[in-house]
Amino acid sequence: MSAFKSKFEDELIANAAYIGSPGKGILAADESTGTIGKRFDSIKVENVESNRRALRELLFTAPGCVECLSGVIMFEETLYQKTASGKLFVDVLKEANVLTGIKVDKGTVELAGTNGETTTQGLDDLGKRCQKYYEAGARFAKWRAVLKIGPNEPSPLSIHENAYGLARYAAICQENGLVPIVEPEILVDGSHDINICADVTERVLAACYKALNDHHVLLEGTLLKPNMVTPGSDSPKVAPEVIAEHTVRALLRTVPPAVPAIVFLSGGQSEEEATVNLNAMNKLKGKKPWSLTFSFGRALQQSTLKAWAGKEENVETAQATFLTRCKANSEATLGSYKGDANLAEGASESLHVKDYKY
Repeated sequence: MSAFKSKFEDELIANAAYIGSPGKGILAADESTGTIGKRFDSIKVENVESNRRALRELLFTAPGCVECLSGVIMFEETLYQKTASGKLFVDVLKEANVLTGIKVDKGTVELAGTNGETTTQGLDDLGKRCQKYYEAGARFAKWRAVLKIGPNEPSPLSIHENAYGLARYAAICQENGLVPIVEPEILVDGSHDINICADVTERVLAACYKALNDHHVLLEGTLLKPNMVTPGSDSPKVAPEVIAEHTVRALLRTVPPAVPAIVFLSGGQSEEEATVNLNAMNKLKGKKPWSLTFSFGRALQQSTLKAWAGKEENVETAQATFLTRCKANSEATLGSYKGDANLAEGASESLHVKDYKY
């Protein structure tokens, strides 16, 4: 039995359940200033505050999109930004019943004694920052741990370190009213097959839930953001149904039913691949005690970025493109996506970046 007691308990449970509502998902718009710069380079747009704000306003105010979203994860800068007409983004989203989330980790550093494996920084002042973010209107948080598959990786040390880092982060968030998204991302880099990915995913998730339990984290007030179980990026692709079967089985073996929802990361899949794979999981027959939805960044924004290209006159077209992807993913959470959103430029291109950092 969890010994967790917090004045936020009921709020955490309600918010986690709401974020995981079938038919809705999360827009991960939490790219750091450096990462958004790389995205802007691809469309030849200058990486300045006004352009970053313009893109986020385009996304957050796109007509019809908020019906498909339950949450938006922001970078710290965005939490305090306003629309061109002077309204805080947090308030724009709140009025549309979309919860604001915040990326709270400070990136990865190499884990001493390993072959280039990493651990995530940011625990030292996390309590103070969470308090501040809660006051600013944030209601959930995100922390990304990164693991890789190699000849001897992930090592037991890396699995343990990252699991306990995620658990400490989760406990601190809950003390301060933020629903923690637990994100142990196993990178897709490599030539391994889907069975190896499944085995590693199970070991990593089992360690995470052991650590969360040790830290008395209230599971009903958390969300899991895992990778889908797929072959490595240098391996032949497999059918969405195969990915669905392996992913759901790995989750059934490791994720307690107390967790309300699993919000998948796209992990460098193309927009269309990520949607089709999520749809296949929701179509899969059998027991699924949590809702399966999305927390996509690149896989919600790629075709929209291309349509916008930093030009004011393209905003409406870009918002319509964004709506197409939001609707497709909303349908995928219900297993009803028909594959009709694959026409926009960029929707099918691989978004894989080796050793992805942001």
